[in-house]
Amino acid sequence: MLTVMGKQGAVCHGIPRRRMLEAAGAGLLGLSLTNVLAAEELSAPRRARARSVIFLFLYGGPSQLETFDLKPDAPSDIRGPFKPIPSRTPDLLISEQLPLLAQLSHRYSVVRTLTHDLNDHRGGGHYMQTGKRWHVPIGGGFNATPKDWPSVGSVVEYVEQRKPGGVTRDLPNYVVLPNWLGALEQMGQYIRPGQYGGWLGRAYDPMTTSIQKKNLQDNPFWRACSDDELTFDLHEQTPSREIRVDRLSSRGNLLQQLDAGRRALDGDPNIDSYDRFRKRALAIVSSDRTRRALDLKSEPAPLRDRYGRHLFGQSSLMARRLVESGVRFVTVHYDCCDGYSWDSHVHSDDVKNHLMPTFDQAASALISDLHDRGLLEETLVVALGEMGRTPRATPRWGRGHWSSLFPVLLAGGGIRSGAVYGKSDAIGEYVTEHPVTPEDLAATLYAALGISPDITVLDSQNRPTPIVDGGRPVEALFA
Repeated sequence: MLTVMGKQGAVCHGIPRRRMLEAAGAGLLGLSLTNVLAAEELSAPRRARARSVIFLFLYGGPSQLETFDLKPDAPSDIRGPFKPIPSRTPDLLISEQLPLLAQLSHRYSVVRTLTHDLNDHRGGGHYMQTGKRWHVPIGGGFNATPKDWPSVGSVVEYVEQRKPGGVTRDLPNYVVLPNWLGALEQMGQYIRPGQYGGWLGRAYDPMTTSIQKKNLQDNPFWRACSDDELTFDLHEQTPSREIRVDRLSSRGNLLQQLDAGRRALDGDPNIDSYDRFRKRALAIVSSDRTRRALDLKSEPAPLRDRYGRHLFGQSSLMARRLVESGVRFVTVHYDCCDGYSWDSHVHSDDVKNHLMPTFDQAASALISDLHDRGLLEETLVVALGEMGRTPRATPRWGRGHWSSLFPVLLAGGGIRSGAVYGKSDAIGEYVTEHPVTPEDLAATLYAALGISPDITVLDSQNRPTPIVDGGRPVEALFA
C-alpha cells in the first residue's frame, strides 16, 4: 500500500508530484487520481493557530437571552428574569448569573449569531459537532448510527493518525469527558449522534471516560462530587463495561486475545482498518502519559475548588490536563440528567440555581488557568449548545427550542479577545448581521488547528469526501 504523507511539491520520498499524478492517472500503482489528490490535500500545510481545542458542549440549548445576548429594552414577557451586568467588553451585556465570565470578557469573544434550521436536540447536536446535517429526519431516531458524519474531533484523529507514528502515538487525539453524550440520561438509554467517527470507522472514535450517577434524579454535573466518584474510568465503547485506570497496564493481554479474531479476518478487505484500530487501542490503554493525564488527584486542592467540585468543573479541569499532555481535541459534555437541564422548558430554577453558576465557575476557571499556564494562545476554548431558546417565555420563564439564533463563546487559539461578532434583532429572535452556520463553525475549528476545511477524507468505499460543505472559516474572529 502506498502512503502519501506529502511534502509540498513532492511525494513518496522525492518522487516528483507530476510523475506521481501521471502514474496514478494512467492507473499505475493501483491508485486512482482522486485518491492521490485526496491524500496530497490531506497533508497540505496550513498555519495552525491552535494546538488543541476544548469543546464545552452545553447540551439542551442555553438561552441567548439569559447568557450573552440580553435584551433589557424588550417587552417584559421577552427579556427574562435576569438583569444584565456590564462586562469588560464594549457592547456586551452579560447575565447577572455569569459574574465571573463578565469580569473575564477581555480574554474571549462572543459570536451572537449561530443559526440553523434543525430545531431538534439530536439533529442539532450532530450538526454542531460535525458541521453536517444528520441523515435521520426529526422524530426518526435518537441514537448514533454507523452512517453518521464524523465529528470534528474524529476528523482530527483521522488526520493525526496519518502522520508518521500517528497510529502508535501513546495519547489519543480526541477525548470525550465525562461520558458519551446521553450516558446519564435515563441511565444510559441514549447514545447521541455527532460525537463519534461515524462512517469513518471506530478507529476514529474518541477515547471516552465514564462517570456514574446515583439514581435517576441525580445530577452530578452541578452537585458536589467526591473523589471516589470522579474515577474517570475509560469506557470500552459498550455501556456496560469500563476500563479502570489502575488496570490499564493489563489491557495488552486482552488485546492479544484479539489475534485469534484477526486470523479469522485474513483476506477481509477491512483488515487494514482492524489493524489500525488495534494498534491505536493498545497504544492508548498501555500509555503512562494517558494514565498520568487522568490522575486528577495530583492537582492542588485550591485549583480544584476554583473549578468547582461538581462534575462539570472537574471535567473541565481534566480537559486542561489532557491538552497540556498533548491531546488535540477534548469535548466536555454538560449533559441532560433529569429530562431537562439546559433544555429549560420549565426548569428555570435549575438554570438560575445550578446550571448558570456551575458553567460560570468552570468556564472562567478554565480560561484563567490556561492563561496563567501560558496555554491559552495555543488552546481554543469553545462553549455553546446545539440551539437557543424562544424569545417568548412560559409563565415560569422556561423557553422552547429555537435554533434560529444562539451564541458561542470562543477564547484563545488565535481568537481576538474582548470582541463581539454579529447582531440580532430587538427581541433576540433572528440574526440581523453576520450569520454563522454550523458549517462555518466547523471550518473555523479546522482552520484554527491547521487543517484545511477544503480537504477530503476517504469513506468506506475509498471515495474522497469533503469534511465541510459550503462553510468558510470566520476569519474576522482571529487576531
